[in-house]
Amino acid sequence: MSEQPTARPETPAATWRELRRGNERFVAGTPQHPRQDVEHRSALAHTQRPLVAIFGCSDSRLAAEIIFDIGIGDAFVVRNAGQVISDSVLGSLEYAVGILGVPLILVLGHDKCGAVRAAIDSQAVDATPLPPHIAQVVDRIVPAVRRVAGGDTEAPIEPDDVDAGYVGREHLRDTVAELLESSEMISDAIAAGTLAIVGANYRLLEGRAETDIVVGRI
Repeated sequence: MSEQPTARPETPAATWRELRRGNERFVAGTPQHPRQDVEHRSALAHTQRPLVAIFGCSDSRLAAEIIFDIGIGDAFVVRNAGQVISDSVLGSLEYAVGILGVPLILVLGHDKCGAVRAAIDSQAVDATPLPPHIAQVVDRIVPAVRRVAGGDTEAPIEPDDVDAGYVGREHLRDTVAELLESSEMISDAIAAGTLAIVGANYRLLEGRAETDIVVGRI
């Protein structure tokens, strides 16, 4: 039988502590798989009250409920390749904040990201043009590539000279900044102290989510 928590976290800080504890269990190989039983599933059939909104990359290795050892109804999850901001992403996250009342948004990037790699490779002198819909995603990551590469913002680069890890970190920070700039609802909730944003990078080999940037009171 899975162990159930004694109390549901209500604040941004308490929620992030809960997620970090779950991630530590996952890293150690001792998950509890909480809130995944038949009774809990039945209790959520007509309502939801998630702990957190998670906006992450669609990568198949980034299964949020597993890596944070949380259960059904705990996470309101929004994902796309490379975790790039769009109108649908903003609308979904505003729904989580304004309607569902989540106290925390977790923006989750990761190492070895295919979208980041594609953005770097797209700037090479002999780069093959990408299909249009993929290019729309990759183009949102290119500013981070250019900052890490340095120098001329238009000249081709040598992809092997660009550190993909640094690009991923810069893109994660760009994503958090764009989220704040694009949503007055989310910015107001942070100012009121009812919401925080954590930007974290997930390490595929270790299974650990490492905090990179925090906005709000954690």
